Amino acid sequence: MTNHSRQEKIEALGRVIDTLDILRVKCPWDAKQTNESLRPNTIEEVYELCDALIAEDDANIKKELGDVLLHVLFYAKIGEEKKAFDIVDVADALNSKLIFRHPHVFGEVNVKDSHEVEQNWEQIKLKEKDGNRSVLAGVPSALPAMIKADRIQEKAANVGFDWEKPEDVWDKVKEEINEFAEEVKRGEKKDMEAEMGDLFFALINAARLYHINPENALEHTNRKFISRFNYIEQQAKAQGKSLKEMTLAEMEELWQKAKENA
Repeated sequence: MTNHSRQEKIEALGRVIDTLDILRVKCPWDAKQTNESLRPNTIEEVYELCDALIAEDDANIKKELGDVLLHVLFYAKIGEEKKAFDIVDVADALNSKLIFRHPHVFGEVNVKDSHEVEQNWEQIKLKEKDGNRSVLAGVPSALPAMIKADRIQEKAANVGFDWEKPEDVWDKVKEEINEFAEEVKRGEKKDMEAEMGDLFFALINAARLYHINPENALEHTNRKFISRFNYIEQQAKAQGKSLKEMTLAEMEELWQKAKENA
């Protein structure tokens, strides 16, 4: 287990910054990168980090954190070249924000638990200089829809717009299921899509109320399905069949075996 000193951590970051400075001058690929050219790679690196985090793979978490850190430093280097900001400005702004947003640690505000911290958080951000002008303004428009819905609901709840009891949400879920079923009968695709969206939103709200991350929950189910379906495919090949040649009953039998073997 590593236990580096504060000085060792600072020196390690300094070495990476020095290496990046050299690459920016001497490597043709690094030298030509811009904010726009790096952006797709940054998104990819963050998703790779997410994969490692879900798998709880420490070796890959370390590797992917390094890749994400490189991108943070790269954007700061580009900002420095534009004379807009550098990594010191980034770190100082972050430090100031952390202190300002934690008055229960660095000030005299008292909180009972993490829920009160979250509630105070939104109010504090509205008071920040150059902060959000409205409660939902800080939700990035480019977020994937499920993560965005979760963040929207979380922010609204932190200012009091929420169910009084978690179990109250189930009436809303049932209402949305019934409304979707009615639209299915009518057969209007656009209205069906709208009601399906409302149903998803209600289910994501339920997940939040029961402290379940919907993105993680769905990803675990995705991986579980892939594992079980791969088992069906492997067993079909072992029997000299393709999946299209198998009946649904045969595939279901293999599915149940996959569940037993999990």
